[in-house]
Amino acid sequence: MRGLPTLAPWGQLVRFATVGGINTLTFYACYLPLRRLLPYFAAYTGAFALSMVCSFLLNTYFTYRTRPTWKKFLLFPLTQVTNYAAQSVGLVLLVSWCGLNTAVAPLAAALTALPFTFLVSRRILRPPARTAQTERPPARSGEPV
Repeated sequence: MRGLPTLAPWGQLVRFATVGGINTLTFYACYLPLRRLLPYFAAYTGAFALSMVCSFLLNTYFTYRTRPTWKKFLLFPLTQVTNYAAQSVGLVLLVSWCGLNTAVAPLAAALTALPFTFLVSRRILRPPARTAQTERPPARSGEPV
């Protein structure tokens, strides 16, 4: 009996987790000083944007070992929309409903968004290779399509 198919090679998962840790530290290093200057949600948004650039570069070079392109860079924020939404909802719920400290709540909210972020970023940065069945050579003149 065969096991379940793997969603990603283990090496990618480990590298993604490593990048996630580095990205979380980058985010937090930006968030804490901004929180002193801005309301917590504005500080969160600014730190999120800054750490997203770091995440893109680390994930293209280190996690998926692919070349960064402008197309991927422009699509990468789309992958973060789900992450941002999940973390934002989690942040507001943890602070407003649960009374969690605004210095700790973003870390807890980030944990809940990790699985979604991995799947979506992998899809953008390492799109599935086309197979021979999905690619058709162009028809020659006079041949049926």
